[in-house]
Amino acid sequence: MKKKLLSFLLTGAMLASLTACGGTAAAPAPASSEDAAAEAADSSDAGEAADAAETTDEGGEASEAAGSGAEVRLLNGKPEIDAQMQELAKLYNEETGNTLIVETIGGDTNAADELKKMYQADNMPDIFVIEANQADTWDGMLADLAGEAWTDKTGFELVNAKMGTIGFPYTVEATALGYNADVLKAAGVDPASLTSPAAYAEAFKTLDDKKAELGITAVLGWCAEPANLGWSSGTHVFGQYLDAGLKADDTKYIDLLNDGGKVDEARMKSFAEFIGMMNQYSDPDLLVDGTYDEQVAGFKDGKYAFITQGNWCVTSPDDVSFECGFAPYAFEDGIDTIIAGPPSYWVAYSDGNVDGAKEFFNWCAGDSAQDILVNKAGLVSPFDDCKYEAVNPFYKSMKSYIDAGKYSGWHTMLKKDGLQNVTCQVFADYAQGKLDADGFAKTMAQVIQGYYAN
Repeated sequence: MKKKLLSFLLTGAMLASLTACGGTAAAPAPASSEDAAAEAADSSDAGEAADAAETTDEGGEASEAAGSGAEVRLLNGKPEIDAQMQELAKLYNEETGNTLIVETIGGDTNAADELKKMYQADNMPDIFVIEANQADTWDGMLADLAGEAWTDKTGFELVNAKMGTIGFPYTVEATALGYNADVLKAAGVDPASLTSPAAYAEAFKTLDDKKAELGITAVLGWCAEPANLGWSSGTHVFGQYLDAGLKADDTKYIDLLNDGGKVDEARMKSFAEFIGMMNQYSDPDLLVDGTYDEQVAGFKDGKYAFITQGNWCVTSPDDVSFECGFAPYAFEDGIDTIIAGPPSYWVAYSDGNVDGAKEFFNWCAGDSAQDILVNKAGLVSPFDDCKYEAVNPFYKSMKSYIDAGKYSGWHTMLKKDGLQNVTCQVFADYAQGKLDADGFAKTMAQVIQGYYAN
């Protein structure tokens, strides 16, 4: 965790869509942002967000009784850890006398819509989540956190060229091809060998030939359905084209992308061929019409040897009865990295309780909060002095890559906001057989260039 993602120092922004983390959504830009307005308009949940926020006032009552000072509102976009965040708020009040009010957006609510409504109603939370590629949209509205004590304990803070240190990393996540180590071992497949397309082709065929013997339904749990899992294909899987095999601070392909939507044709063709192989060996019932829940449940139940998700899809040792690991998307010879880093950040609204937010961040980087976030919420700490080993079943594999320096940056979060909404359809068309590898590469280049031109 001690290696700094220099890529986060780029001009622009980044942040992970909490959508990416299994059902939550990225925070929106202010009402003045045309991109944010378009994103909100695209959401089928628009108009419902305000009713879906769940707020606890338990901490507030405790704070008033204790006669404490600062009250801070935090908008949490990860409903899967709501209980742990409420526990965090209670402990924060007990230890500091301050109040943390956690407002959690439900899984069916678009956080971008909710935050846009809050901004328009002059009801902004003090702390909320953004993606790095949304930082410039909030220019002038985020507090500079430089010099805070917690910044000395991590290399994963979000630094923006114009605004300074603006993002608090509450977790580190990784995405690659997750695998069931028990199934691979039984099939005689060494995951360490999976660093080339040829190695994957041999492994996938071996696993497919032994499906009945291994008790699996398909080699891969991969879904290209754009409405439910467009955030996964259009952001995380597409992100492998941008970063797989690169050093964490190498921005070669994201720079090319952001220069008017350009792509490397040879690399995109290799990527297309690998995705085609994934399509071939995926569960056909999942590939075109599946959901995130079905994909994850199938992997947890041992139906798939691989899954196209990150460490967020399995958070507890109780979720699986087998060892989990990560393998790289080796669509070119020699690719041996996973993508790792903060998928998103907490930021402090400059017109809110900035001092209270700073105080919470410093406390949150400490032992009490890290105990809850790591041991109970299943997150991976970004802080160097955290003494807790993550309980996440992917953690051991994830840490081995990070410690060896074999991880790439989350540069997919630096692409033009909303690009995933068009790239995900290309993945879907490919999965449905409407495109071949050449057609995928050509169409992907066309839709990207068109999106950047608008």
